[in-house]
Amino acid sequence: MGRFASVVLVVMLVMMTTEIGPMVGEARTCQSQSHRFKGPCASDTNCASICHTEGFTGGDCKGFRRRCFCTRHC
Repeated sequence: MGRFASVVLVVMLVMMTTEIGPMVGEARTCQSQSHRFKGPCASDTNCASICHTEGFTGGDCKGFRRRCFCTRHC
C-alpha cells in the first residue's frame, strides 16, 4: 500500500508542476486584406512580399476567391 501511495503522489506532483510552470503565450495575429495586391493570389511568397511593402510582417492567400491577406502581430 505504501508503494502505491508513493506512485500516486509522484504522478500528482508531475501533473501539478506542468500546470503551474511558466506559461508560454502565443501572440495574436491580426490580418487585413492587401490594398496593393491585384488579381487572384496563387503564391503565399508573392503575397508576403507585397505585404512587406505595405508595412506588414507577412501575408497569406486565403479564401475561395484567393485574396491576399497581410498579417502582423497585434
